Amino acid sequence: MTKHEIIACERCQSRIECKANSFTKCHCSEVQLTHDEIEHIAENYEGCLCATCLLELRQEYQKSLSITVS
Repeated sequence: MTKHEIIACERCQSRIECKANSFTKCHCSEVQLTHDEIEHIAENYEGCLCATCLLELRQEYQKSLSITVS
Protein backbone atom coordinates (compact mmCIF):
# COMPACT_ATOMS: atom_id res chain seq x y z
CA MET A 1 0.00 0.00 0.00
CA THR A 2 1.41 3.40 -0.99
CA LYS A 3 1.58 6.28 1.45
CA HIS A 4 1.53 8.91 -1.27
CA GLU A 5 -0.80 9.89 -4.07
CA ILE A 6 -0.47 8.12 -7.43
CA ILE A 7 -0.77 10.68 -10.23
CA ALA A 8 -0.13 10.89 -13.95
CA CYS A 9 2.91 12.71 -15.28
CA GLU A 10 1.58 15.83 -16.97
CA ARG A 11 3.75 15.26 -20.04
CA CYS A 12 3.71 11.49 -20.75
CA GLN A 13 0.84 10.36 -18.52
CA SER A 14 2.91 7.60 -16.88
CA ARG A 15 1.83 6.80 -13.33
CA ILE A 16 4.10 8.23 -10.65
CA GLU A 17 3.98 8.26 -6.88
CA CYS A 18 3.91 11.89 -5.78
CA LYS A 19 5.85 12.48 -2.56
CA ALA A 20 5.48 16.25 -2.35
CA ASN A 21 5.30 16.02 1.43
CA SER A 22 8.60 14.05 1.41
CA PHE A 23 10.34 15.92 -1.38
CA THR A 24 13.80 14.48 -0.74
CA LYS A 25 12.38 10.99 -1.34
CA CYS A 26 10.45 11.95 -4.46
CA HIS A 27 11.65 10.66 -7.85
CA CYS A 28 11.80 14.19 -9.27
CA SER A 29 14.38 15.26 -6.69
CA GLU A 30 16.82 12.86 -8.38
CA VAL A 31 16.99 15.18 -11.41
CA GLN A 32 19.24 18.18 -10.81
CA LEU A 33 17.98 21.23 -12.68
CA THR A 34 19.37 24.73 -12.90
CA HIS A 35 17.16 27.73 -12.16
CA ASP A 36 16.94 28.47 -15.90
CA GLU A 37 15.95 24.87 -16.67
CA ILE A 38 13.22 25.01 -14.02
CA GLU A 39 11.88 28.26 -15.46
CA HIS A 40 11.89 26.82 -18.98
CA ILE A 41 9.95 23.73 -17.87
CA ALA A 42 7.53 25.81 -15.77
CA GLU A 43 6.62 27.85 -18.86
CA ASN A 44 4.99 24.73 -20.34
CA TYR A 45 3.98 22.55 -17.39
CA GLU A 46 2.25 23.26 -14.10
CA GLY A 47 1.93 19.79 -12.61
CA CYS A 48 4.27 17.00 -11.61
CA LEU A 49 6.54 15.39 -14.16
CA CYS A 50 8.27 12.03 -14.01
CA ALA A 51 12.06 11.86 -13.78
CA THR A 52 12.32 10.63 -17.37
CA CYS A 53 10.42 13.64 -18.71
CA LEU A 54 12.45 16.02 -16.54
CA LEU A 55 15.66 14.57 -17.99
CA GLU A 56 14.32 14.82 -21.54
CA LEU A 57 13.18 18.41 -21.03
CA ARG A 58 16.54 19.33 -19.51
CA GLN A 59 18.29 17.87 -22.59
CA GLU A 60 15.90 19.70 -24.95
CA TYR A 61 16.59 22.98 -23.15
CA GLN A 62 20.35 22.49 -23.26
CA LYS A 63 20.14 21.60 -26.95
CA SER A 64 18.12 24.75 -27.65
CA LEU A 65 20.85 26.82 -26.01
CA SER A 66 23.53 25.34 -28.25
CA ILE A 67 21.42 26.02 -31.34
CA THR A 68 20.85 29.63 -30.26
CA VAL A 69 24.55 30.18 -29.62
CA SER A 70 25.70 28.68 -32.92
